[in-house]
Parts: sequence; C-alpha cells; structure tokens
Amino acid sequence: MPDLAHETRLGGLVAGVDEVGRGPLAGPVLAAAVILPPSLPQTLAALLDDSKKLTQARRARALAGLRESGAWMALGAASVPEIERLNILHAAMLAMRRAIARLPIRPQHVLVDGNRAPDCGVACTTLVGGDGISLSIAAASILAKETRDLLMRRLDARYPAYGWARNAGYAAAIHRAAIIEHGPSPHHRRGFGPLLR
Repeated sequence: MPDLAHETRLGGLVAGVDEVGRGPLAGPVLAAAVILPPSLPQTLAALLDDSKKLTQARRARALAGLRESGAWMALGAASVPEIERLNILHAAMLAMRRAIARLPIRPQHVLVDGNRAPDCGVACTTLVGGDGISLSIAAASILAKETRDLLMRRLDARYPAYGWARNAGYAAAIHRAAIIEHGPSPHHRRGFGPLLR
C-alpha cells in the first residue's frame, strides 16, 4: 500500500504527479498533480492506491475525499494534435508540466510516477510504480483517471459507435471494429495502431 515515506523524507510541499492515456487509440493524454494536506485523514489515506487497482466507486469516493480534505489539485492535458506532433512521450511530459504549473501553490519537490520526469523548473524524483508507493502519486492517478474517463464518456455521447464510455479509447474489440466500419473520428490518434494507418 502507498504511504507518505517519500513525502516525509523530502519535507515541505511535495506534489505527486501521474498521467493517464498514453496507450489509447483516441482522446488526450491527461496528467494530474496533487499536494496532500498536512494532516491527511487516515480514512482518506486508506482509500488511496494505484487507480488501476480500484473500482470506479472507490475512485469516486477517494476523489470526493480529496476535494473535501483541502488537497491542492490541478490537471493538465495534451490534445490529439499535440500527441501527433510531439509523440506520446513528449505529450505526456507536456501534460505533466501543465498540471504542475496549474497548482494553486508551487511545490518544493515533485514525485513523478515512472522513470521520466518533466522539465518543470522544480526538483523531481521519479518512482517506478509510484502510484502504488506514494500516497500523493496515488491521489494524482485517481484524479487523472476519473477525469479522463469522464471526458471519454462525454465524447461517447457524440461518437457512440466506438464504445468510449466502456473502453476509454483503448483498443477494445468493439472500438477496433467501429474504426473499420466508420473510420477514425477527429479524436483518434491517427499514428496509433495498424488500423489507423
């Protein structure tokens, strides 16, 4: 389970950063940055973990708890045209920089999930598997996933054939079949996958 060991060791205002949406065939890549409150309620800490391990209901409860706790939170995204222009890695770094820059208070250190950190003007430490190690990164992973899933559900209402409300733009069978039948939408990453070439 994630804890605050890294945040405590670093001291000061530490932001956790994570992104979601590197692998889908459609939609933006989205990053979140979270600075947890100094006195994190234990009931909230117990809800936080890698967003991929959590049910949607638990993620929603955790996100509501983060909002009530006074955590500082921000989001950043890179659009499909930016992904196509920059490539997915650089677009993810751009989304992270934007999330960090939008925090209402400037962190003194940033913990980043993965092995690459954005050039954001703040000292960064990378943690592979960080969303399962650091509570602030876990919080960021929940915020990022819940927000991107909501965005893809809204896009699904406009483009229902692709099943984005269920697959969030990933290469599920229904999604791939819809691309063959209907062609790509304006929200598809045309350089991703053999069906889009």
